[in-house]
Amino acid sequence: MHPMMKPALRRAWRDRQSVQFGVTPAHAVTVGPVDTATGSLIELLDGTRGLPLLREQARMIGLPDGQVDALVARLATAGLVDDATAGGPAADALRTRAGALERLRPDLASLSVIHPEPGGGMGRLVARRAIRVQVRGAGRVGATVAATLSAAGVGRIEVLDGGCAEPGDVAPGGLPGAAVGERRAVAARQLVRRTAPDRPPRAADTGTAGTGEPGLSLIVVAPRDGLSAYAPDPAGAEDWIATGTPHLYAGVVEATGVVGPLVLPGCSACAECLERGRAEQDPGRARLLAQWRSGRRRAAPPACDVALATTVAGLAAAHALSFLDGELPASVGARCEVSLPLLRWRSESVPPHLDCPCSAERKSERGRTLGFGPTHETMAEPSPSTV
Repeated sequence: MHPMMKPALRRAWRDRQSVQFGVTPAHAVTVGPVDTATGSLIELLDGTRGLPLLREQARMIGLPDGQVDALVARLATAGLVDDATAGGPAADALRTRAGALERLRPDLASLSVIHPEPGGGMGRLVARRAIRVQVRGAGRVGATVAATLSAAGVGRIEVLDGGCAEPGDVAPGGLPGAAVGERRAVAARQLVRRTAPDRPPRAADTGTAGTGEPGLSLIVVAPRDGLSAYAPDPAGAEDWIATGTPHLYAGVVEATGVVGPLVLPGCSACAECLERGRAEQDPGRARLLAQWRSGRRRAAPPACDVALATTVAGLAAAHALSFLDGELPASVGARCEVSLPLLRWRSESVPPHLDCPCSAERKSERGRTLGFGPTHETMAEPSPSTV
């Protein structure tokens, strides 16, 4: 281990004997009391020295035996220490690709803050390179989601859509103006390649040699017609439910953006749970849906504000990455909505429906086990911790 204080966390002295690492209450930690010798030892934790050398240098500045190990353990428990050599062969392979790693350093710094264990950030970053995600839709939202996931280091991204790109599909972070007239799927694949920090890693670099193409870790449903995200057709998700493939809905319809729900088949509410619940609250819902989905509407450009679409795409990509990194984001069992012009975010619970054929009863029980349920409360901002 080559311990280093996490560089992403700014440090400042609170007083003469305590140091705060981190600015925001969500991740800040205060360490104290810190004497002059211990402060000098902390300065040595920069990732260039292994523990044997640190122990030797600690003795030179007058610290007793065992002080280095005790301090590193204490700081690691507080989530303040990273390991500059962690991650195994896959991480070593990434470190040899200096250009790719430099592109991803801000993401690595963020992951190191979120995941407190030494080497946790690098482990997640390396894991992303072996992940396979499918994005369904290459409009203003879908193409931007695909590009963002690619830029964040997700190694395999497939984008599915039909037809040719139109001027209204162009968006910053999404399809460029030069893509107008090209096949959407082709233009989206080119976008994914351009935004990737590096070419897709070889199987040998990700530890998956000989295992074949990895299965889909997530499907992001971001159709150009935002109605299909706002009121998704359950029939379109039947195969994903049957195969246990997680999927996340995101889109913009009539100047309203939606992100969620993130469906974990067998664990959380699905599209049919959503529609059954809404139908119980609105008896006319089925009639409205039949007309909305009939396709008999005048050809008109969608009300998809470019800033709102970019915001929705960014939030959807963030929820997707949180899930792919092993967390359960707030979109599991819920969806976020925001409408122009006031832009007030609303969170709507999407509980499992007991009459849904997707094992809703079992889902409800598993959801409670995983720690999410039918209600989502706004939590107060945490206070900095002290060690």
